[in-house]
Amino acid sequence: MQHSRAFLHAALLAPAALVLVAGLPIQASDLDSRIESTIKGSYTFKAYLAADDISVKSDEGVVTLKGTVAVSYHKALAEETAANTAGVKRVKNELQVKSGEPAEHSDGWISMKVKAVLMFHKNVSATGTDVETTNGVVTLKGQTDSQAQKELTTEYVKDVESVKKVNNQMTVSGAKPHGTVGEKHERTAGEKVDDASITAQVKTSLLFHRSTHALTTKVTTRNGVVHLYGEANNAAEKHLVTKLATDIHGVERVQNHMSVK
Repeated sequence: MQHSRAFLHAALLAPAALVLVAGLPIQASDLDSRIESTIKGSYTFKAYLAADDISVKSDEGVVTLKGTVAVSYHKALAEETAANTAGVKRVKNELQVKSGEPAEHSDGWISMKVKAVLMFHKNVSATGTDVETTNGVVTLKGQTDSQAQKELTTEYVKDVESVKKVNNQMTVSGAKPHGTVGEKHERTAGEKVDDASITAQVKTSLLFHRSTHALTTKVTTRNGVVHLYGEANNAAEKHLVTKLATDIHGVERVQNHMSVK
């Protein structure tokens, strides 16, 4: 009799166990689908990587990136964005850079870095600035909203690796430059930038600036608030990291927890 009851109990439990086991792949599949759509819909992918050919595949939280990107820093941006997306355990970055990228430290390479730095920072205008580089000397042309914005543009460009001198010929218009319709990296008022994209922008921007590229800085973002960890050589360096991070698209506030040597 006891044997019969045990058998009946096991029989009743079996279907429930099958449902649970059968449910696992469905749940994992739903999570992977959410991860893929979140990464593809991120600010970074829409604003900076829209013209690149990138496929995103998640398998139980392990994300594989495949395809081609125009320049090497796009590869890093894609990886950082994916790695900081909720639910992602690991990223396999198999992206390839298209041929034709400027040689490192060449004038073309410098111009590319300068344009990228201006795109990341919200208090300068990437679309309103023309960049030309000759023998390491960067000439800036176009329009700027104010003298303060013009000076900040010069400050940022001077701090890009391999830039020898900046010749800022921009004119102060007193109004936002026209002709920016369709430029996806120009953020419209009220647009929400996701935390993963903020982290990716901050980390990449710090690598582009000569004064901060050598620092090992950990960056996390929650609801637009950026937290910085690591070690700065001095108080001025720590202050600069805070300033640069604060001026990134989507950043609401920066809490700098870095220690000073």
